[in-house]
Amino acid sequence: MNEHDERGTTMTGVEPSRLDDQQLMKELETIHRTRHDTLLHGSNDALRTHNDRMAQLEGEYLRRHPRRPVSAGRTREGARDRECGESTTPRT
Repeated sequence: MNEHDERGTTMTGVEPSRLDDQQLMKELETIHRTRHDTLLHGSNDALRTHNDRMAQLEGEYLRRHPRRPVSAGRTREGARDRECGESTTPRT
């Protein structure tokens, strides 16, 4: 499934905008599952390709779901609240 873009560089996979929602989610699940192994054991080229593909897929997901629900604990403010709570909690 390798395709070439206008600059002549190789791009792996189907263009994210051409994937239906189910295919996009499957691609995202796969790339997140393989991330750690690619980081630890992949060549620099493999990691660069992985980074590029992950950014494309995540960008497409965010484009389709601009108002996705965000957990309060996953924001900077939520993280600061957790830090404050941890520092005031007595340790036993």
